[in-house]
Amino acid sequence: MDDEPLEEWAERRDAKIGRLRAVPVVSGDGPKGSHLNPDAPRAIERWNGHAWEPYTLAANLAEAKRILHPGAGSPATPAVVRARQPLAPGTGRHRKP
Repeated sequence: MDDEPLEEWAERRDAKIGRLRAVPVVSGDGPKGSHLNPDAPRAIERWNGHAWEPYTLAANLAEAKRILHPGAGSPATPAVVRARQPLAPGTGRHRKP
């Protein structure tokens, strides 16, 4: 068996410390997918290297996303898109000169 060195494994494990995840707070065996209950409260958990521990609570999916991805809420600059001209002469290999 081809095992990796313990130092590489520990480095890979330690790189994940501090990672956050949102878990829907639902009772029983209800649906746990985030898209199914967007208004349900979320428990934000933090990975400590060995187990997920409680970090904070979020009121709904939108607030949980703001906590998990704080820089994603900034508006993006629109990209310049050139309008396609369908009747312009083509330049592909299939076009004859």
